[in-house]
Amino acid sequence: MSFSVGIVGLPNVGKSTLFNALTKQQAAASNFPFTTIDPNVGVINVPDERVEKLAKLEKSEKMVPTSIEFVDIAGLVKGAAEGAGLGNKFLSHIREVDAIVQVVRFFRNDEIIHVDGSVNPLRDIEVINTELMLADLSVAGKRLESLGRDVKSGNKEAVILKNALEKIKTALDAGQLARTVSLNDEEQRLVKGLSLLTMKPTLYVANSNNPQGFEELNGQKILAIDVKTESELAGLTDDERVEFMKELGISESGLDRLAKASYKLLNLITYFTAGPMESKAWTIVAGTKAPQAAGVIHTDFEKGFIRAEIIQWNKLLEAQGYAGARDKGWLRVEGKEYIMQDGDVAHFRVNA
Repeated sequence: MSFSVGIVGLPNVGKSTLFNALTKQQAAASNFPFTTIDPNVGVINVPDERVEKLAKLEKSEKMVPTSIEFVDIAGLVKGAAEGAGLGNKFLSHIREVDAIVQVVRFFRNDEIIHVDGSVNPLRDIEVINTELMLADLSVAGKRLESLGRDVKSGNKEAVILKNALEKIKTALDAGQLARTVSLNDEEQRLVKGLSLLTMKPTLYVANSNNPQGFEELNGQKILAIDVKTESELAGLTDDERVEFMKELGISESGLDRLAKASYKLLNLITYFTAGPMESKAWTIVAGTKAPQAAGVIHTDFEKGFIRAEIIQWNKLLEAQGYAGARDKGWLRVEGKEYIMQDGDVAHFRVNA
């Protein structure tokens, strides 16, 4: 199961530098607008000590952490919804990702050009959100027009979608993001197919080591990351990185915090399989039932699902392995209706 996060922002805010640090790839990061034209894609591991401990317990030959895909998307400018800059291409790339990380420039550096001539985080956020809302207004308007015939014929889904889009359009006209609109499950299902940009879960990243006064935005926490420092950390060996972090007085890098925050933003949880050959972390959406979780390993596992043996990772460690867990009665047998929990270690029984 693959999930992707798009890194967006105005030109020269540190998007590509952040992407380079995340993936240790060398995406172009120059002092010019639109250096990134086609999106760069990289997959990074999500830090999780649980899979490391399970691998050690089971003496696994191989350890596989969970991962998430980051996409570095071209810089956006005012007028993108009407095609300014690389607007149309930029917007199409955003539609393809599951969530958005919006990088906002807080740092001041006269040698690095700001596309609007000065550093103003709130203005920059408003520019991007406005362009995304204008693009969504266009999509919503066109879809409403095309629904007319189906609505008149009494098509149930068309009526539901029309009502949902009218609510969204009203919010967008008022300068509110589509994700602020309250929709029921059926409305959400039908609207999802439109890939509205302001429906996507969004995390704001302040490119600064101290964004004073900007701990939150519209009730949402802002993640502060000094992108330059993170870039320097990414270029070090493991031992050098540990030493440098000690000097900085930090126990966790900003990149690790971003990976975890992105995982949470997408409402994802992790379950594990653990054994002598391999201990592996698997990504699923919160609320996934056991057969569908098994299907992430292989589609045949979902079809042939019989039952699952489940234990929380820390209880397996406490029992010092499966044998001890069975002796203590800590291994549970769960059926098709079991909802997987973050930290479950699972062994699935399936029909061959």
